[in-house]
Amino acid sequence: MPNGHEVSILIVEDDPGHARLIEKNLKRSNITNSVTAVSDGQQALDFLFGTGAFAGKELPAQLLVLLDLNMPVLDGYQVLERMKADPRTKRIPVIILTTTDDPREVARCYELGCNVYITKPVDYVKFADAIAKLGLLLSIVAVPGGKA
Repeated sequence: MPNGHEVSILIVEDDPGHARLIEKNLKRSNITNSVTAVSDGQQALDFLFGTGAFAGKELPAQLLVLLDLNMPVLDGYQVLERMKADPRTKRIPVIILTTTDDPREVARCYELGCNVYITKPVDYVKFADAIAKLGLLLSIVAVPGGKA
């Protein structure tokens, strides 16, 4: 990713197979950025706010979040809402990456402040292709610093 600083990627995905597939296909697209994967919304908020297992760890200067919606503990909507309500995280770009394609859910995510909404194809080959295309997007996108 361009812009002089290494952009870290936070993958928030409860399906370990999907998380591995996302990471693998981003690497195939020559995205070599630091990647952290967490499996539920609470872990995502812990990462973002330096609490729980991430207590004392500083948030990367530049961060991009790939966020699933349907997860245990806290869902993606709750994570997105909390991120965009807090001045420390409101500028962090969020890409929703989920199987939900209901237009009302898409609209809700944009209203809550997501930057991009991508529906994960169910078919493995199409899913891998979608992540490869996401990798191309990530290779040219500029990401603001995460701190207000």
